[in-house]
Amino acid sequence: MATIPITKRGAEKLKEELHRLKTVERPNIIQAIAEARAQGDLSENAEYESAKDRQGFIEGRIMEVEGKLSAAQVIDPSSLDAGGRVVFGTTVELEDEDSGAAVTYQIVGEDEADIKLGLINISSPIARALIGKEEGDTAVVQAPGGERRYEIVAVKYI
Repeated sequence: MATIPITKRGAEKLKEELHRLKTVERPNIIQAIAEARAQGDLSENAEYESAKDRQGFIEGRIMEVEGKLSAAQVIDPSSLDAGGRVVFGTTVELEDEDSGAAVTYQIVGEDEADIKLGLINISSPIARALIGKEEGDTAVVQAPGGERRYEIVAVKYI
């Protein structure tokens, strides 16, 4: 099985979700199924069907999270020494060469990505354009709206 890169923070979030699913969600749904069964005829019991569907979702998510954690390669960005190059986990300050707008992104794994928080997926076009570049380099990104050029202002391992 291939390893999946994930930051230390992302791995902790997955572990917290797994803990919540197993200790809160699973017992709650077991209780809901028991209550629905107590109502009698299961063939026409909407609460029972809904609870069983929810149980299937929770069990599927538990398996998915466990699989991701078992395949995870946890990377702590603060312990990286990439010689100033952009790598997975790096926080990069960019300046759009056309508009002059400044943006900051951290390159993270698929499950951690949230553009609103400045967390971009390692397989996104901008992250792929940044990987391997250094401070002062220009990254050319093929965006849906056309080519965008960003100057790398700073590379941080935080």
